[in-house]
Amino acid sequence: MTLDAIQAAAANAGLLTMGALHEDGKTIVLFGTGPAFWAAFSASPEYLDGEKHPVDRWSKRVVGNLAHEFGGTCQFPSDGPPYPPFIRWALDSGPFFQSPVGMMVHPEVGLMISLRGALILPTEIPLPQQDMPSPCLTCKAPCTTTCPVDALSAETGYKVAACHAFLDTQEGSDCMSRGCIARRACPHSGKAERTDAQSALHMRSFHP
Repeated sequence: MTLDAIQAAAANAGLLTMGALHEDGKTIVLFGTGPAFWAAFSASPEYLDGEKHPVDRWSKRVVGNLAHEFGGTCQFPSDGPPYPPFIRWALDSGPFFQSPVGMMVHPEVGLMISLRGALILPTEIPLPQQDMPSPCLTCKAPCTTTCPVDALSAETGYKVAACHAFLDTQEGSDCMSRGCIARRACPHSGKAERTDAQSALHMRSFHP
């Protein structure tokens, strides 16, 4: 079993392998949405059946299949309480960093991070070295100046009420239909190749 094999299987299913780490003699592999996600998800029964929580249900089926294929177990951000430590796992895995607006940033998808599940393998498998600098170190940080209500900051925290109030206005319809303007401003976010339909689905889940 290799990480390359897991990455290939995940990619075939529509997931992006975003990080991996060793913990307590096990290997934890983190999956998120990437360029291949929307085509796979939008053709799935979970998307088409009109029931609630389609992304969570799709994630549990797809990551569950990967766990069965590779002899592991799986955990999901929606499991809990108590909830699995996905943020700690992500930051410990190497390619995730805290951005100036508080959210995590990843060099492959920028601020468009949507972790969908974790594969937990019972043993340690070889992992590549993840010694890389934060992409924010050489960035002019447009994410810090584009939010119309200045709701996002690593220093002062997320102003939830201001964000949600803005989303209810006519001006907020751009965020609701195309995704958070601050997240879109990140130079790396374009690599996620999110369609407006995908962004709108995520925003409806975030702000019904």
